[in-house]
Amino acid sequence: MSQIEVLQVRSRADQNAFIRFPWRIYENDHAWAPPLIIERKAFFDRKSHPFYEHGDAALFLARQNGEVVGRIMASDDPNYNAIHDSNVGCFGQFECVDNDNVAAALFNAAEGWVRRKGRLEIMGPIDYSTNYVCGLLIDGFQYPPTILTTHNPPYYAQLLERQGFSKTMDFYAWWFGDATRAADRLRKLAARLQPRMRFTIRPGNLRDLPAESARMRRIYNEAWRDNWGYVPFAEAEFAHMTKEMKPLLRPEFTAIAEVNGEEIGFIIALPDINVALQKINGRLTTFGIPIGLIRLLYEK
Repeated sequence: MSQIEVLQVRSRADQNAFIRFPWRIYENDHAWAPPLIIERKAFFDRKSHPFYEHGDAALFLARQNGEVVGRIMASDDPNYNAIHDSNVGCFGQFECVDNDNVAAALFNAAEGWVRRKGRLEIMGPIDYSTNYVCGLLIDGFQYPPTILTTHNPPYYAQLLERQGFSKTMDFYAWWFGDATRAADRLRKLAARLQPRMRFTIRPGNLRDLPAESARMRRIYNEAWRDNWGYVPFAEAEFAHMTKEMKPLLRPEFTAIAEVNGEEIGFIIALPDINVALQKINGRLTTFGIPIGLIRLLYEK
């Protein structure tokens, strides 16, 4: 058996190989939605992504016979460990051929990096923190991923279990088979509860998005603080995510709950752009022509 080599990503060429590797894994997976390559580059950019203002991460590529056969990211979030009084690092961005030796080599690299950071444990898949994509899909492989949800081949669970990992928490994503029927039920429930409501609902103020975003961040951090894996959204991180989502935001799909003029809750519904992402295959331009952008805007 040829040797498996795992090296940390340090060059632009290796970063491109890291980003492009999933296309091999999901070549015949019709549920997979290719990410935007330009967005992935920004996500891993240490100079611009706000996670790196307080945390750190490293990318690793596995090669065999000169061919990329796997990838993984190791990350360290001091904020998480301070809040939970723990000493844990994370792995994420795991993609791998169905081979235990390749998986073992990848996790050995990630665990070694985490140990050098002084951490005693590793958990995942988590991209930076639970405020980003996290979890391993174990059921519902026929459904395409939606925003901030994960997708992976069925064999990943066995790969991780054979490396000694065990489940620590279940995450759920819900599909409405009949959206119209679900909306009707929610309207009836809201009408029944209306007399008892001591709060008002207003649309989100997208004309002053920075201020509205700050209110949402306060609510989010307070609402999630007792949940498993909670890490407060740093101001810069929340502003960064708001900027990324801005093209998808619509006033009619954004609602704020208030009591006596104080914001106490919010909800945002986003159009699922993965349908468009499947068609543009990760690129906004083709030979300099913005075909992907046109398709993305059309689908949106």
